[in-house]
Amino acid sequence: MEQNYDKLIDQRAGHVMDVMSSRVSAEDMDRLRRAFELAREAHATQRRKTGEPYILHPIAVATIAAEELMLDVNPVIAAFLHDVVEDTPHTITEIRDMFGDDVAFLVGAVTKQKKERYEMSKQLDNFKQMLGSVQYDIRALLVKLADRLHNMRTLSSMRPDKQMKIAGETDYFYAPLANRLGLYHVKTELENLSFRFRCPYEYEKLVSMIDSDYHIQQERLQTFCYEIKGTLAAAGINVTVYIEYRKPYSVWRKMRKYGDDFNHLKYRHFTEIIYDTPDGMSEKDMALKIYSVLTDRFKEKPGGITNYIDSPKENGYQSYHVKLLADFGRWQEVHISSRRMIRASRLGCIAEDNSHDGIHRWIERFRGVLRDIADNGSDGANFIERVAMSFYNDDIMTFTPKGMPVVLPQRSTVIDFAYEVRHDLGEKAKYARVNGFLSSIKAPLRRGDVVEIFTDPLCFPQQDWLDAAVSYKARNAITHYLESLPKPLYNRCDICGPIPGEEVIGFRNSDGSITIHKRDCKEAIRLASQLGDDIVSVDYKSDGVTLYPVTIIIKAVDRYHLFVDLVDGISNHLNLSITSVNTQTVDSISTITLSFGVHDYQELQTIVKHISKIKGVDEVKILGRSEL
Repeated sequence: MEQNYDKLIDQRAGHVMDVMSSRVSAEDMDRLRRAFELAREAHATQRRKTGEPYILHPIAVATIAAEELMLDVNPVIAAFLHDVVEDTPHTITEIRDMFGDDVAFLVGAVTKQKKERYEMSKQLDNFKQMLGSVQYDIRALLVKLADRLHNMRTLSSMRPDKQMKIAGETDYFYAPLANRLGLYHVKTELENLSFRFRCPYEYEKLVSMIDSDYHIQQERLQTFCYEIKGTLAAAGINVTVYIEYRKPYSVWRKMRKYGDDFNHLKYRHFTEIIYDTPDGMSEKDMALKIYSVLTDRFKEKPGGITNYIDSPKENGYQSYHVKLLADFGRWQEVHISSRRMIRASRLGCIAEDNSHDGIHRWIERFRGVLRDIADNGSDGANFIERVAMSFYNDDIMTFTPKGMPVVLPQRSTVIDFAYEVRHDLGEKAKYARVNGFLSSIKAPLRRGDVVEIFTDPLCFPQQDWLDAAVSYKARNAITHYLESLPKPLYNRCDICGPIPGEEVIGFRNSDGSITIHKRDCKEAIRLASQLGDDIVSVDYKSDGVTLYPVTIIIKAVDRYHLFVDLVDGISNHLNLSITSVNTQTVDSISTITLSFGVHDYQELQTIVKHISKIKGVDEVKILGRSEL
């Protein structure tokens, strides 16, 4: 049996050598063989969970790095050696002496550091270490992705709890990372392998549904492909056309996003058209020519175009998407892509002929965020969440009124846009116009939106901005501003909501902080009866800046100009902003509810007194927090 394994090991390692021989020097081939022999010797006594010799795993990782990712010789050497330092007595110093600083760096970047005490957790520290490697070289992440891909392909040999751990890491960290590096095929395979082991029943059910749908639709979809190919051929354009069904994870995600079941989910598949670009013609011009020919033959869905050629995704993906009505009466999603675009979607940041700098811009932004996080400190899982928030979501491209593109994570809002353009624009943002329409700074944005930000020197970030902000840059800036504000001396009771100047009492909490209540607050009375020794006297005064929300209800005899007089009394005479107004008039009796902010209780009493003197006003009642 061992002899059979020896033959298998030689065959698989030989395949790596064959793949690399056409693109590296004889000297590098010798280094590659020596790396394999070192790995073979180092792992000689080790076995995988399957019972196979462990060396088959480094060989598989090197095969992925060489053949699927088409990496150069040093990353492939690192793939052979990626577990040597972690799992055997060999050291990084030995690796450096034998193969140089570059290989030693790559191996060190993917070697899990053993510590007596981890800064966050073992998993999170390893993520942070790997992300740190991008500060110097993206290749370390590519080697790690090759390692993770093979681990996922062989995950069935692991215990269910280990499967869940590794699949969870893959879905949260590695698959999105592959996506943002433009490695679409790696991303798709990792997503689906993770889904298969996390939710095996759901996965198999969707596999069965997709397979069944394919067989039902196959004949008419193939006819649609023939029609496309024939139509283009008649115009002198030769293309490759095929139908591609979306994978189970993609289908599952769309079902959750749109709330549809499988049978009602639109675009479970798409039609891919791949073209060669003639000399003297741009890829865009050729795509538009194909589009023009097809829309003369097929009905085009209004608003069904997405132009990823002019506006590539952040990971570099390009194509021209259009929805066409097939002869059998269903809208079909059609992707028009050049052969270079298809290759780039597979190799992403590795594609040699990728003329677009999106991935390089992404890497620079990635480095900037990592430096920013490092400069501002990190706290546990927030480190990974902040990175994921900024870079692992699909992106949308928005524009300034002058046409400058602004790339943001999906579900971003105007606040994210403002901070992405300029820090001071975000900090002073008051409102916006999105596509010319007046919008809140918390309004969500969509791909293609044109956003104009309007500022006010008196505006500052508010706590509720964090509920709307999505991007790391915006959330980090808002958080830093809020943390820079003076901390309140007291916590306010959520039930009675006391404001400075009212009769209040304090209760000392177990953490040493003090919560203040109105003296007639039911919660204060309850606490006094049980925790009387924790009562403390407090001097609750206004800081002259903070506004406390209050609501009053006014009853008055309706008359001309009544509402204007009420607003004038609060806004003009007292210079306070009204946040909400509700009026109702029945049988000449008006009930008006006003909400606004005050600095202290004395100011509120002044307002009540002022409003009470207005002609027709009969009653002014301050609404308690518990009544809201």
